[in-house]
This record gives sequence, C-alpha cells and structure tokens, in this order.
Amino acid sequence: MQVVKRVMILMALAILALAPVSGRAAAGEALALAPEQQAAVQKISDFMNSFTYLEGEFTQISPKGNTSRGIFYISKPGKMRFEYAPPNPFLIVADGKWLTIKNRDKEQGDQFPLSETPLRIVLAKRVDILKDSRVLAFETADGLTAVTLEDKGGFLGGQLILIYDEVSNMLQQWVVIDNKGRRTSVALENVVTGKVADPKLFVVKIERKERLR
Repeated sequence: MQVVKRVMILMALAILALAPVSGRAAAGEALALAPEQQAAVQKISDFMNSFTYLEGEFTQISPKGNTSRGIFYISKPGKMRFEYAPPNPFLIVADGKWLTIKNRDKEQGDQFPLSETPLRIVLAKRVDILKDSRVLAFETADGLTAVTLEDKGGFLGGQLILIYDEVSNMLQQWVVIDNKGRRTSVALENVVTGKVADPKLFVVKIERKERLR
C-alpha cells in the first residue's frame, strides 16, 4: 500500500510541477526560491555529484501513454545507455558528444548534440542546478521533491522535471517536456552505484538517417 501511495505522489508531483500554482514561476521566469527550497535543490545537485556510474532498471511512459521497460547505464561525464526490452526496438546511447536514438530492427537512427538536450543537466561532470538552470517550479510532498528546470543554455526549447526522494537520497524519476509540450517520463528502479563502466556500452553504430547540427 505504501508503494502505491508513493507512486501516486510521484505522478501528482510531476503534474503539479507544470500547473499554474503558487509554486510555479510565470512563463520564462525563474522561481524565487526560499532558502529551504534552495537547500532542497542543492541536495539534488549533491546527489548527482555523488556518483560517476549508475545502473538499474527503468520504466518509461511516452507522450502517447505507451509504457516501455528496460535497463540503463550512466557513466559521467556525458555517457548513457538506455536499452529497451522487446517489443520496443529502440536503443538510446550518449557517447559524451552525441545522443543517438537507434531502431535496432532497422539498424537506423538519428543523432543529436548531447549539449542541446535536457540530459546534459543529468550527465554533466559537475552538476549545479541553481547555477546552470532556471528553476520554474518547486513542489514537495511526503519526502519527495519535484523541480522543473529550464537550461540557461537553451536546449531545444524544452524543460526537465527531476523528482528526488529525500528519504532514500535517490533520483526517482525525470520527465522531459519537448518544445511542443510532449512529455516523456522515466522512473528509475533497483539502482546500483560504484561499479566500473564498460566503455563498449556507450558505443553504437547506425546507418544514419539524420544528424542534427
């Protein structure tokens, strides 16, 4: 029952972080954070800086409501692999410079500069949310904190919601909102730190459909 409750709170926080309430800044403006809110945001940065390698399982919900699962690997700075379980054919790999989205069935894919995606915030060598991002919304409930961010560098006009569990000191979920308002949420589970990354995980070959910039 407690697990169900926290899942519902996670979902509610992700929604509230975009709602026009007192905890949200006006469009395009940074939220004026109280000292305790700044401290909560700094905890998220501290967590992101506490590891160089992370792996575990994930559940993703697409903008159309489709659910996919798989395993992920993160090696900072700049490297990431999200390997989707069948029937989802996609593989997402960041090699430090490019973010590649590959269709394994067709052996084709697209590439985007990692520096122009919201994941640059998560994968940076040194994460400083208060310095590098505009905080647009802040919500907290039952030991969970949701922060809506906009990169000061201007990544493709999108936003990123980070949901952090202060009890377990762990990033629970992120939600990527693109410049058309489409939302993709990723929840993390069974997370392990402290291992040595296999460099081969972050190498991917494709028959390129398109490379942007």
